[in-house]
Amino acid sequence: MKKWIALLLAAMLCVMACAALADDLKVGVILVGDETEGYTLAHMNGIKAAAAQVGLDESQIVWKYKIPEDQTCSDNAYDLVGQGCNLIISNSYGHQTFMRDVAEEIPEVTFVAMTGDFAAISGLDNLKNAFTKIYEARYVSGVVAGMKVAELLETGELSPEKQPTSFDADGNVKIGYVGAYDYAEVVSGYTAFFLGVRSIVPNVVMEVNYTNSWFDIDKEAAAAEALISKGCVIIGQHADSTGAPAATQKLLDAGNVCYSVGYNIDMLPTAPTAALTSPTNEWQVFYAELFTAMMNGEEIPADWAKGYDAGAVAITELGSSCAAGTAEKVAEVEAAIHDGTLKVFDTATFTVDGQTVTSAPCDMTFMDWATMTAIYEGETVEAIADGAFNESVFRSAPYFALRIDGITEIK
Repeated sequence: MKKWIALLLAAMLCVMACAALADDLKVGVILVGDETEGYTLAHMNGIKAAAAQVGLDESQIVWKYKIPEDQTCSDNAYDLVGQGCNLIISNSYGHQTFMRDVAEEIPEVTFVAMTGDFAAISGLDNLKNAFTKIYEARYVSGVVAGMKVAELLETGELSPEKQPTSFDADGNVKIGYVGAYDYAEVVSGYTAFFLGVRSIVPNVVMEVNYTNSWFDIDKEAAAAEALISKGCVIIGQHADSTGAPAATQKLLDAGNVCYSVGYNIDMLPTAPTAALTSPTNEWQVFYAELFTAMMNGEEIPADWAKGYDAGAVAITELGSSCAAGTAEKVAEVEAAIHDGTLKVFDTATFTVDGQTVTSAPCDMTFMDWATMTAIYEGETVEAIADGAFNESVFRSAPYFALRIDGITEIK
């Protein structure tokens, strides 16, 4: 019944003016979590701030919380259309195919699948994807972590004699990373983080421990504890809970040398002396552009991706445990990324199997990996240009999937 009501309303919308004025715009938001989960909270804050910026009333936003990545997403999308929403946003990758299904049936409504990867090749003018260049902020957060490692080495607090398990057989310092899944999004992020650390301390190695979940406090805490037990002195993360920072704080308090770099939100309330910073998305930037375009009847790009160039990414407040000079170094690095003189994936800074990467063909085809069939055919593009891997250029969703030397994965 909801579906038919939604289709009927969509037919009515078809005869309305194409340009949605401020009073006409109604936004439906499908969220994989709620305010208790950092990733979703960042989206919620971004939407609210953007709405205030462009003059949308709270009554023009309809929220759907804790929507699974299954048919429930479609059901909620139809319900939002039935409530008069002419712009529907979902915030999780797993929502994308369900958003596509509804978008096919209701072309008069615009659907934005955040972090998605096939809008541009789907043939649907009303399906869009967006993601920030968060890898840039991950690199900067790695610089923060590298500054801390350098300080620990300089003061002698970290040494092979005092913490032999924190060094590998070649004398490299061990750091760790709690990852959700082995998707390109996570690989791109942890690689950027690692390169940021290594730009300050070249002799580091990193182990990635996957949880196979975007949000699981217990698994993320256990992964962090396992990495610290192996001697890792920095724990980064691409997972959405406070589990890893909380575990790191507990072990720091117990006398271990270990510090945390979070994600999405300021982790200082959770880990006041262990947390160094968190890379974060400034979603207000995208949502303000999206709402403005909808209200003015302007074209919305199929793929949107911006970073420091638009203030769409940042790092959170530096913790009290950060090394002296960190703020100044961060400002220097952020300025270099902003003006393009620093490329995060500069091929001179990493190798794969001991070799410099000179070519990285990336197939933009969207696959059904269960059946190994192509759902949407995309072009194969060369990602290496001007001595760097060009991430989030050919589509908004990350496609850096190279496994560079110095990083190992535990799945």
